[in-house]
Amino acid sequence: MGDYLAPKTPRSPFATRFMNTPLASPMKKAFENIHGYLEEVGRFTKLDPQDAWLPITESRKGNAYYAAFHILSSGIGFQALVLPLAFTSLGWTWGIICLCAGFMWQLYTLWLLIQLHESECGVRHSRYLKLAMAAFGEKLGKLLALFPIMYLSGGTCVTLIMIGGGTMKIFFQIVCGEGCTRSPLSTAEWYLVFTCTAILLAQLPNLNSIAGVSLIGAITAVAYCALIWIVSVVKGTLPHVSYDPPKGQSELTRIFCVCNALGIIAFAFRGHNLVLEIQGTMPSDAQQPSRSAMWRGCMFAYLVIALCLFPLAIGGYWAYGNSIPSDQGMLGALYKFHQHDTSKLIIALTSLLVVINSLSSFQIYAMPVFDNLESRYTIKKNRPCPRWLRMALRGFFGCLAFFIAVALPFLRSLAGLIGGIALPITLAYPCFMWIEIKKPNMYSITWCLNLTLGVLGMVLSVMVVTGAIWGIVAQGIKFHFFNPQ
Repeated sequence: MGDYLAPKTPRSPFATRFMNTPLASPMKKAFENIHGYLEEVGRFTKLDPQDAWLPITESRKGNAYYAAFHILSSGIGFQALVLPLAFTSLGWTWGIICLCAGFMWQLYTLWLLIQLHESECGVRHSRYLKLAMAAFGEKLGKLLALFPIMYLSGGTCVTLIMIGGGTMKIFFQIVCGEGCTRSPLSTAEWYLVFTCTAILLAQLPNLNSIAGVSLIGAITAVAYCALIWIVSVVKGTLPHVSYDPPKGQSELTRIFCVCNALGIIAFAFRGHNLVLEIQGTMPSDAQQPSRSAMWRGCMFAYLVIALCLFPLAIGGYWAYGNSIPSDQGMLGALYKFHQHDTSKLIIALTSLLVVINSLSSFQIYAMPVFDNLESRYTIKKNRPCPRWLRMALRGFFGCLAFFIAVALPFLRSLAGLIGGIALPITLAYPCFMWIEIKKPNMYSITWCLNLTLGVLGMVLSVMVVTGAIWGIVAQGIKFHFFNPQ
């Protein structure tokens, strides 16, 4: 017997004759091109169906402008006001060198995160925690990233309540004046006023919808930074200003002070826990991947951030030297040294700008918490979160943050300690995730650079935590529960 021949699928006589005509060739090429394009688009748009129900990725209509607004609003904040404190331990030369190195380092890790947002298999990592789990595995990723991310979100919101509410109180005192007969609100009551306003703003549905709020936050942040350093420089240096390190310190004390200073600089460039979330609001396809628009927005935003932070740090240290207040930094120095020789209008305007920026920053830092809370409901029920439940969850978080701000008013004194724990989110984890996901050749330039920076970031984190613990032990903390000052 001969070989068995499988029956052929019958073909249409019309299709056979048509495909042999001169018109068929360009049409075949067109269909092949369309097919290839659709495959490319599908590769870039493989999304989790639940993303359409969650506040971070509910709307994907963002652009480079929106990204710049969000980054500016979250990237310039109260952490920038204490930068001159780092110079009191590092001095002029090392202070400027470390500030420049920290800025370039975090800009590089920011670029890494933007590139890692879209994986080669088509998955978009629109949350930092998801990227960490994809790189390190589910258990290790949660262990390494969950607490730092939630602290940088929830802890920052608590601190913003303290700063915003406290500045509201100062603003009222300046505007009202000494002759005001009204009974002033207590600090805790001002915290409540700030929290209620923040919860009201938090009812905007998703991250993309707060772009206007972030724009206002960006403008106010740039404005109050400029006002503070310009007033400080125009007024000149304080009488008998000193730039020399404190005398009588032991060698060990100086080392720990340097660690704290490095922590202050590193913490000033926080916000990497929000980068992937912001990029997740952008559309993406083969022709225009989201990383292109995101990087343009980041470059503009960080140019503005540099123009705010460097004059603030250098000008503040030049004006106040070692007399810079350790609590509120440049804002405290403005109140302490220039309250009587500066127009009340400028002092009041600066306070108002700080309050508005704090309210705006609260929205973007709270969004990952809102997203996490709602994701628990959508995963369990497999349907979007009802509007009433969304409002309740956001109100609950605002009340919880208010309670912590009132119950633990000394929490800001622990910022260096917990900030050191969260520091790898910015400086170390992106480098390790790049190695794990992209898998560059071992001992190549890229591999060596990322491994070196990642290890240095972890070492710096340990140094900052150690310095913070030493500071707590040496200087002590006044524990006053339920008594905000």
